[in-house]
Amino acid sequence: MSKLCYVDKIEIYNERKNGGTFSYLYTKYNNIRIDNIKYLVRIIDKHGYDILRTSKNRTFSTIEKERIINCVILNNESVFSVAIDEGLLGNGILFNWIKKYKEMGYNIVKRNRGKTSTMPKKDLQPKVTYYVQIKPELEYSKKLTAVVQVRKNQQQKKK
Repeated sequence: MSKLCYVDKIEIYNERKNGGTFSYLYTKYNNIRIDNIKYLVRIIDKHGYDILRTSKNRTFSTIEKERIINCVILNNESVFSVAIDEGLLGNGILFNWIKKYKEMGYNIVKRNRGKTSTMPKKDLQPKVTYYVQIKPELEYSKKLTAVVQVRKNQQQKKK
């Protein structure tokens, strides 16, 4: 429903309540899916015009997301009805939350917003890993030089 502005959403709702058919609304508003029109009508019926956002995105804490997801997974409620009850602007949001929840091993992961920095972060800890990687090589070279030294000593004694 992101293609529609606030005024269009209200017009769709009013036309549907005045007897407009879904197929008529589908063609009038540039092929907006009938499922989205049904969802829009039901969410405005339940929450009123205030549910339609005009400026700021609504955010949910991890606790709220988990509670909403559990309504679908544990209580076997439909995604459509839970999304309407919670006032989500589309049921696709809840589908995505459930998909991520299952992918992450039934853990809620908070989404980081904004751009990630392209600059490499300075490592504040000393480079211990470099020494750990070089240590076996140093030990090998010490043993090798010791073996070479022993052989040279043996050859000098034979002469």
